[in-house]
Amino acid sequence: SRCGNGEGSESGSETPRLAGPNPLPASVPKPAARLRGVEYARAMAQVTIGRSPNAVMIDPFGRAITYLRVSVTDRCDLRCVYCMAEDMHFLPKRDLLTLEELDRLCGAFVGLGTTKLRLTGGEPLVRRNVMSLFRSLGARLGSGLQEMTLTTNGTQLTKQAEGLFAAGVRRVNVSLDTLDPVKFGQVTRWGK
Repeated sequence: SRCGNGEGSESGSETPRLAGPNPLPASVPKPAARLRGVEYARAMAQVTIGRSPNAVMIDPFGRAITYLRVSVTDRCDLRCVYCMAEDMHFLPKRDLLTLEELDRLCGAFVGLGTTKLRLTGGEPLVRRNVMSLFRSLGARLGSGLQEMTLTTNGTQLTKQAEGLFAAGVRRVNVSLDTLDPVKFGQVTRWGK
């Protein structure tokens, strides 16, 4: 799925496992505990950073998991016909991870071998104070984290580009449906 909810296939695929001398502590719920969404992410964010460099997550095919895509918000400043209803109902703020929790969660994954983070949304740049998250994650570049990237619709890039670069973002994926202004307005409903 686009949002990467972490659930396996309907046939019940395996969940990632840890390899190495320092697996997750017993206090961190396992996926089998059936915690979903925010509850599981908050539990994972409690993982202590600074694990053995040999502790990595391995997928069911034996590959190291080194890439994490993180949705920082479900909100967007466009209403693309294929993505959102015109009168969208968003998650209550209490059901979203705070920026501090997202930072701890990403830090935990970096401690488990994640070397590349991609921040997405909705539209990530509409999240209030999101640049503080970019700066905090950017401070990890060179200390386990090798790359931090962004997926955006581009509407906020004029305002945020300098700050993103200063935080360490060097690659941006801009989702753009068309360069035709009339078609763009039709697809996005609000976009200009």
